[in-house]
Amino acid sequence: MIISHPSRADRRDPVEVLMCSSQRAGRPAEETEIILDQADGLDWPTLCKCDLIYAVPRRELKNQKGVVSPERRGFLIRKVIAAHGWTEILAY
Repeated sequence: MIISHPSRADRRDPVEVLMCSSQRAGRPAEETEIILDQADGLDWPTLCKCDLIYAVPRRELKNQKGVVSPERRGFLIRKVIAAHGWTEILAY
């Protein structure tokens, strides 16, 4: 899942992504994970790890599977912030 700002994601390398499983989620999400599903344009419930951000060349991203709905983006952002412990930094 691409999490870079749209201006970077559209034109610049590298882009930031979260790793999501290509397998059906067979368990509940852990504290640092989120499950994306059909509401996000995916074929089935999919686990995404929110505690590790990868930088990858745009050319390595082949097929767009879906788009996180605007209603769920806030939850995703809060999950990434919490998974990295950034909530403590924001409290200052």
